[in-house]
Amino acid sequence: MQEMFESINWAVITPLLVIQGILLIIAIIDWAKVEKTNGPRWMWFFIIIFIYTIGPIAYFIFGRRQQ
Repeated sequence: MQEMFESINWAVITPLLVIQGILLIIAIIDWAKVEKTNGPRWMWFFIIIFIYTIGPIAYFIFGRRQQ
């Protein structure tokens, strides 16, 4: 197991993980501020949290109700 972690190129993986974390945090903050979404709010919360990469992106494309 340790050999697997040593063989990973962390210079490529780390920025992707940081960007994904920032996107997740921004989506949760926006979800908390918005009163109405396309569909149930609780559903979008679970999509953002559990569908790690696609969830926040799907929320910003489909979930936010345009004014």
